[in-house]
Amino acid sequence: MSRTRGAWNTKGTWAAGVALATVLLLTAYSLLAADDGAGSEAPAKGGASPSASSPASPAPTYAAPEAWTEPERWVALPRGQRADERGSQVGFPHTAEGAAAMAAAASTSRIEGEKSAVDEQLRFYHSYMGKGDQSPENAKKIEQTAQQTDQNIAREMGVSAGQPLPPGAYVRSHVVGYKVIKKSPDEVSVWLLGRVVQKAGETKKEEDSYTRTLLGVQWQDGDWKVTADATRRAQTDIAGQAQPQMVAPGDEAFNEAGWTAIRDAS
Repeated sequence: MSRTRGAWNTKGTWAAGVALATVLLLTAYSLLAADDGAGSEAPAKGGASPSASSPASPAPTYAAPEAWTEPERWVALPRGQRADERGSQVGFPHTAEGAAAMAAAASTSRIEGEKSAVDEQLRFYHSYMGKGDQSPENAKKIEQTAQQTDQNIAREMGVSAGQPLPPGAYVRSHVVGYKVIKKSPDEVSVWLLGRVVQKAGETKKEEDSYTRTLLGVQWQDGDWKVTADATRRAQTDIAGQAQPQMVAPGDEAFNEAGWTAIRDAS
């Protein structure tokens, strides 16, 4: 994602709010982590990092540094070749960057107006989950989990559950960096560095938080898909290893953590 120096250095709150930390890849982890305990996390720079198996937890405030340090690794990830019937990008290249691009696309969501977490998480489920992980039971579980997320968001936004969000209110998530853990022609595992922004209305201040998520994807039926098996293998691969620190692009520690920053493809 291409951004200006000033935009990258905007101060942000590195905290896992009730709704924020559960939005990014909520669907994947409601399935993939049901038995293994994996999840997205949001610790602050300099704070204690929870283990790969811990849930998201509140963290102290983090302010991006004033001095800009250019990321050593930039990439414009490829786009999907087309949009499916749910509006999701699909048809990614059969490469490691194509796998990372799918993972980033799957981690992007926009909850605003009448679009709910249920809408976005069911879209993720149908567009990006491997067929072997899809079932009526899993679809129901995802819908129930997303309904709880919608209730949490509504409460934070000051509206009743089931109502559209206030004008100008939103919760949006996207990936700003990634780090490949292991790759082969048909399977890739990655850490994703996500940014989630929330605004409670037109006159409210935008707040943001960052998450770190472990994800495994496989090449199935001509495209990359998120699978439980690949994610479990990724958990095994990182066992006992230090997790990459969550710091914004432009922070010197971003390079030290081994992240690759993402530019928007032209």
